[in-house]
Amino acid sequence: MSTFRDDGAAALDWVASYLEGVRERPVLSQVEPGEIRAALPASPPDGPEPFSAVLRDLDDVLMPGITHWQGPRFFAYFATTASEPGVLAEILIAGLNQVGILWRTSPALQELEEVTLDWLAQLLGLPSGLHGHIEDTASTSTLVALAVARAASPGRRVVVCSEHAHSSVDKAAKLLELDLRKVPGDEQFRLRPDLLDLDGACAVVATIGTTSSTSVDPVPAIADRCEAEGVWLHVDAAYAGAAAVCPELRDRFAGWGRADSIVVNPHKWLGVPMDCSTLWTSRADAFRDAFSLVPEYLRVTEEVASLSEHTQVLGRRFRALKLWAVLRCYGRSGLQERIREHLRLAALFEEWVRADDAWEVVAPRPFSVVCFRLRGSDEDNEALLERVNATGEVFISHTTLAGRYVLRLAVGSFRTTEDDVRLAWDVLRREAEALRA
Repeated sequence: MSTFRDDGAAALDWVASYLEGVRERPVLSQVEPGEIRAALPASPPDGPEPFSAVLRDLDDVLMPGITHWQGPRFFAYFATTASEPGVLAEILIAGLNQVGILWRTSPALQELEEVTLDWLAQLLGLPSGLHGHIEDTASTSTLVALAVARAASPGRRVVVCSEHAHSSVDKAAKLLELDLRKVPGDEQFRLRPDLLDLDGACAVVATIGTTSSTSVDPVPAIADRCEAEGVWLHVDAAYAGAAAVCPELRDRFAGWGRADSIVVNPHKWLGVPMDCSTLWTSRADAFRDAFSLVPEYLRVTEEVASLSEHTQVLGRRFRALKLWAVLRCYGRSGLQERIREHLRLAALFEEWVRADDAWEVVAPRPFSVVCFRLRGSDEDNEALLERVNATGEVFISHTTLAGRYVLRLAVGSFRTTEDDVRLAWDVLRREAEALRA
């Protein structure tokens, strides 16, 4: 009979082999809806099975249904990386299985989270003194921030954002029963501050790195209006915030230190495994006013504000451990090196597109996402996207900008090389020629 050590070694070996060979796998899963479900037993096993059987079925049954986010040719949405230090830290997190409902239930969990969020704030050039904690995703971080904004401004029931803001703002407004007022974007897809209507507003969401085009809203001008009218400013830098680790990119983040709350997702562009969304605020008391609720069975003698008093969830995982591991194992210089390389690769791809008259770049490129399209109809570009992704060689995604169907190539994986980006361009041109044949 195998032991935990044997099975653990086998699992770690499986992950290592997977990462070594992920480049050769089809990036986008090619299965049909329901195919994986049909391959799984309809009933649970009656008796115990060895862990080796789990690994066997992972290969034989589940792997065809895996889209390889870890692959170097994953260029869709926002490419991500679960780096090796982060993967190992996830094992430690599961083994320790901490439940941070209170400071006393895991002092290390809370205090490491506080220190690590302070480290990351320093790396990103954020002001000192911010209170930070970790949520699962930016959707939750935005929901929490807007709930606090609503509580801080009784009677105001409007959230204002750009038409290009992330859909999580729409969903948060719906869940919080707030009215959503969207502001048109300019020719570079940035919120127009001259069109801000803050009548009845409790919050404005400004975005640094919008989902479609990674445009940067004019945060200083928005902050001026919010400060003048007492409106909460939430800055969504879920994707792009990681780039602030590079001093030469800080101009894109002008004014974000004036926000009441800021969200950055280390699981998007800092090599931290899903899920890890960092949320900072300059108004920690407002968070406690909105969320602190301590029932009798959780009352303690320590004069410590638990992290659960700053958000809606009670239990929390030891997420800070994987963020801490990644920050230590890469350091400031290692993270800067990867961000700079991704920007270089995106700029290179953009040059290739601009140099080919059959293609066009359709949006500015502040970070590592290139928005482009084949000159032709929306239908041609949609068909091209399907052809490219069906090859399995690369995976890209799309959006709509100024009423046109647009392709997106997002560089963000720590494993992506110039050869991978070149392959993506070759596949795009090959499939475009086939489409027009």
